[in-house]
Formats: sequence, structure tokens, C-alpha cells
Amino acid sequence: MTDVTSYVRPTIDEQVFRDSDGRRIDYGNLWADSPPESAYSVTEHPERYAPLHTVADALIEHIRVTYDVEIDEGPEAAAELVRPHRDATRAVRIRPNDSTCATLTFVFTSYPGIGMHAGLLHDFYFPSCGCDACDSTWQEEADLLERQVFAVVTGNYREKVERGNRLWVEHSFTYPGGGNSGKSGAGGIPAARIDAADRILSALPGGWAAWPPRP
Repeated sequence: MTDVTSYVRPTIDEQVFRDSDGRRIDYGNLWADSPPESAYSVTEHPERYAPLHTVADALIEHIRVTYDVEIDEGPEAAAELVRPHRDATRAVRIRPNDSTCATLTFVFTSYPGIGMHAGLLHDFYFPSCGCDACDSTWQEEADLLERQVFAVVTGNYREKVERGNRLWVEHSFTYPGGGNSGKSGAGGIPAARIDAADRILSALPGGWAAWPPRP
């Protein structure tokens, strides 16, 4: 397995945002208790997530020089998303030269944020919600983005189609110190895409493989 510790997050200058009274906004620490209902409909400074674009660029470059992959950039790469994003401004698809490895596609959005398509059936967004009530910081979102990217490239990402009374798609990430998983209805995903993914995933009982290093 290639050592992922060679990746270094780029240095990002500190951002300072102020409210209408000129007071500095301490994102990540806005609410001592539950946020007010009004905060759920407000995103006062979405530009605070702009560093995610810089982080995604660094991840793409790290992957390019470290792993045996093909990289395609262009609007057509955004079609990898299960549910296309109307605010996509750039898309980069990374395909390992081993069919047992999951692909990754980074979609840059004008919000600004990053959409990541991993494998065959799952999209992940950073931030998943940028409202002031959720009060996430770009650093927290970048931490999660990096963990999930490296879970994919080290073979610690799983997908599954579950058939029953209702059709479900499942995913799980494992990374040092933890992991996360999820399950959602497959509504809106074309049946042909589900069937094709199910055939591929059924042939990978151990999940997606680790990406091969660059020769």
C-alpha cells in the first residue's frame, strides 16, 4: 500500500469574517446551546468554504503523482454524479488502472464546495449543509474529505445494493480512528445503473481494492 502520509494539506491563510456590527464571527463555536430556528435558513458567509477547492486541488495532484491512474477533466466528468449538481463549475474524474478499484470524481461547485463521487453509486458533499445553524468550518469539512478520499484509495471503502421490499444502496468508509457508513433509498437512480453496479459489486465481496502505486 502506498504511504498516504506523504500528502500535505496546503497552507491556507486565516479567514476573518464579521457580522453587521463589525464583530468577528467565530465559526465552529457559534452556539453554546441549540441554534435558533432562523439560523437554519441562513448562510451568511458561504465563501468561508472556498479553501475546500484548494484542498481538493492538492488531493488531485497528490493522487496524480502517487497512484497509477488516468485523470480526465471536463464537464462530462460531472455525469459521474448520481444526482447532478446544478452549480458545478469544474469536474475531475480519477480512474485507477485496475478495475477492482473505486473511481473518484471531484466536482467543484460555485457555492463554493466540493462534491465527491466515489465508486459507482454514492455522492458526498463538503459541506453537506453550509447553513449557519450547522456551523461547520472548512477545516472540519476538509478533514472529512481527506479521510474519505484516502479510505477509497487504500481499499477501505465498500458499496452494496440491498434488494428487498425496497431497494437500498449502502456505503461504508474505514479510516484510522474510526469510519462512517450510510444507507439510503435508491429512488431516482436509473434501474440500469443499479443493475450494472450490483453486478460489479457482487464480484467484489471484500469491497473495493487499494489503488496501485504509480510505476
